Amino acid sequence: MNKPLYSLLPHRPPFLFVDTIHSVDKHGCLAEYTFKADSAFFAGHFPDYPVVPGVLLIEAMAQCGGAAVVYGNLASSKTILLATVKKAKFRRPVLPDEKIDFQIKFLKTTERLLHQSGKAIVDGEVATEAEWICMTVPDQTAKA
Repeated sequence: MNKPLYSLLPHRPPFLFVDTIHSVDKHGCLAEYTFKADSAFFAGHFPDYPVVPGVLLIEAMAQCGGAAVVYGNLASSKTILLATVKKAKFRRPVLPDEKIDFQIKFLKTTERLLHQSGKAIVDGEVATEAEWICMTVPDQTAKA
């Protein structure tokens, strides 16, 4: 993939949870991300046994799916907001510095709504899986 992530998503560090998108087609995408051990939230999220918060795994999957939809020109806006999460399952903890492979499927895409599902996989093992719906809104620019 040769489009930079910043052209596909409005997110920026420290809230950008996609390192690489490997492939995109009309059915979905493959991507990856690693939550670095020095991420500030690990200091308070089980300090004696830091794990990636489940909500951030869901957010990362939604960001991957959103970026892929924009890359494939399946949405008119790159401002895509999470609307509903369903069927979220957390099967194993994700630890700091573990590479997460994301497999995202596009279930239904309309001009305004994106219905997707995904898996977060670590070392070949499904860590998280979920279904979600995102809505597109007109692109916003910062107002001074």
